[in-house]
Amino acid sequence: MKRVGGILFLMAGLATLAPQARLAAQDDAGAPPAPADPAARVYPIDPETAPRPVGRAARAAGPIVVDGMPDEAAWRAAEPLGEFVQQEPATGAAATWPTVVRVLYDERTLYIAAVCYDPEPHRAITAGLEHDFNSGASDIFGVVLDTFLDRRNSFLFLVNPGGAVRDEQTFDDSRSVVPAWDGVVDVRTAASDSAWFVEMAIPLTTLRFDADAGAGEWGINFIRRIRRLDETSYWAPLERRDRIHKMSKAGTLTGLTGLRQGRNLTLKPYALAGRATGLDVDPGDRGTRWDAGADLKYGLTPSLTLDLTLNTDFAQTEVDREQVNLTRFSVFFPEQREFFIENAGAFAFGDVSERNYRMGASLRDLSLFHSRRIGLLDGRPIPIRGGGRLTGRVGGWELGVLDMQTAAADAAPAENFAVARVRRRLGGASDIGAILINRQATGAGPDSAGADGWNRSYGADANLRLGGLVVNGYLAGVSDRPATSTGASAPTVGPATSHDWAGRVSVAFRDRLWNTSAMVKRVGDAFDPGVGFVRRRDMIQSYGTVGLHTRPGVPWLRELAPYVAADYVTGLDHGLQTRSLEAGVELDLLDGGALEVAGTAQTERIEEPFDIGEVVVEAGRYDFREARVSYRASSRRKLSGRVSLSGGEFWSGTRRSVDLTLAWRPRHDLFLEGLLERNDLDLPGGAATADVAGARVQYAFSTRLFGGAFVQRNAATDQTVANLRLDWRHAPLSDLFLVFTWRHDPLGTRERTLALKATRLVAW
Repeated sequence: MKRVGGILFLMAGLATLAPQARLAAQDDAGAPPAPADPAARVYPIDPETAPRPVGRAARAAGPIVVDGMPDEAAWRAAEPLGEFVQQEPATGAAATWPTVVRVLYDERTLYIAAVCYDPEPHRAITAGLEHDFNSGASDIFGVVLDTFLDRRNSFLFLVNPGGAVRDEQTFDDSRSVVPAWDGVVDVRTAASDSAWFVEMAIPLTTLRFDADAGAGEWGINFIRRIRRLDETSYWAPLERRDRIHKMSKAGTLTGLTGLRQGRNLTLKPYALAGRATGLDVDPGDRGTRWDAGADLKYGLTPSLTLDLTLNTDFAQTEVDREQVNLTRFSVFFPEQREFFIENAGAFAFGDVSERNYRMGASLRDLSLFHSRRIGLLDGRPIPIRGGGRLTGRVGGWELGVLDMQTAAADAAPAENFAVARVRRRLGGASDIGAILINRQATGAGPDSAGADGWNRSYGADANLRLGGLVVNGYLAGVSDRPATSTGASAPTVGPATSHDWAGRVSVAFRDRLWNTSAMVKRVGDAFDPGVGFVRRRDMIQSYGTVGLHTRPGVPWLRELAPYVAADYVTGLDHGLQTRSLEAGVELDLLDGGALEVAGTAQTERIEEPFDIGEVVVEAGRYDFREARVSYRASSRRKLSGRVSLSGGEFWSGTRRSVDLTLAWRPRHDLFLEGLLERNDLDLPGGAATADVAGARVQYAFSTRLFGGAFVQRNAATDQTVANLRLDWRHAPLSDLFLVFTWRHDPLGTRERTLALKATRLVAW
């Protein structure tokens, strides 16, 4: 723990751098049924060139009761913000039904009220009452706040007619979105016979801002979605390819003066009671256990936040989704633990991709920092003793510092994980940066692994945006020294330190019509970042694509997008490994669905045999072709889903695949989903199937009490996994979880755990 203390001391040092009667009352409050001056705009509007709107917040002249009906006299003083502009389906047209927003504030709270006019508000679609509901399937009103007016980062709150909230944190002008971020917010909704209403109170302690900045201006935008019309509209107009968190195109909110952020100090302790058995459970963890820990968050400055965690636990985290791997490369599993997901964008380094661009690679291919390498070993938890994270801004610099300490368990020694990330903003959404990562053993493990091993990763990157042109690049290195054995057979000379590097340059361009990019990437054979993920090594990759986004004017078709893409991969010896040519067309349907048809011609050279189930793919050169068709039904329907069918040659045989997701929401509080991935392989070495099936049920008793079950069956591993969760949010960001997890295969029960976990947020 001395190392943890030292890093945390460094963090602190860095901080020094820097009903009808009520409806009538609402009408009296001045919410107009239409924009005040319809002649002020000429439709259709060009979202690319339209000026960004400016609105003014008013100081609340009296108390606000958050009950869903903005009928207090104080609302009369607030400027009505309306004139929403469609993004979909008729880009640039006036919204079908008006939305009128007002913003109030006092020294501790930001208040937002919205009147969402609808001639039949009882038909508005509510897709769930649970926290972080599926916003794409629901009617919503939402607000996004750029509290530093840097036109890059934001806090997002979405609300559906049932009063459920989805909150997110976004970074780098829509490049990185963190859905797991949670903020304290009080929301109520109500309805009349001509509208549904939202009233929202956001404590200023939920946000980060600089009260001394003086200008009193924040970036802001509002969204309204009418799901049964497949209509999305914004206060600050956006093109089809953009999302609400595209802060460089947001409007501006003025008039914010005299704000107080308070101490920005929260403490979230937890208590846990659980029982675990099974073959994969460490003998020392079997049986009943009691545990406790805490997370602390402190705003050291308005723009710099310190998070500390002690005896970190993730008992409430949902199990990973089972995957089928028909390749010879590693499979990426996303991070699901809340502590690591929050502010994850501050540490992103590697194959970054841009939203709605075809880039040829993503962080699922190479990420220098992948937090799943901390506290997990082959998917099984390793105890985390504690650690801390410092994120935010100092002047024109964005900082991210992380330090975590794990305990010895299974085959892993006690280890320390340290990350330092810095980026310098270059106007707009461009930046240059650097990262340093250290993974080091701090104590011998149960298998006699020594405490002298370490792995260090380092790199520099640049992400430049010049209008629709995007340039990304990085150069990264790894130095690794494996631990020596502490047993009697330990060598007299320590192991050699290995070094290797990886790099990438990509250029992409996107406007209303064109979508094109090119990339060159190199990954060394020994490039193995100890806290990262690399899908493929020993490679030089060249990628290029050209695509169009046309609007043909067909009544049922919103957009037609043909494309071609070529991928060429050699080894470091420049010998061919993979060559792929893909051509396809995507159809964006007017009802909200989508259809894609594509074909691929591929060449693979295999130097060493590998297994697909019980079938061996021998070394050699393979040429094969495959076709794919997929359809996604509109999520506005009670019964929706996605199906993908593919088939053709596969290595020296054939493959037929079905990937099916079927979702049914019979009512607003109940959601059922079925998942099926089936692969039928016929290869010279034999026939094989690789199937994964799953079923999910979610039920919300209210916006504070919800539960779910997720059962999966992986035929390739002959394993069944069940996960049941019940969550009662008894106070803001305070939960009581009851979680049951069960894994079973032919050898017996691998894991059976039951956990009861209680958390309580205390804020000052």
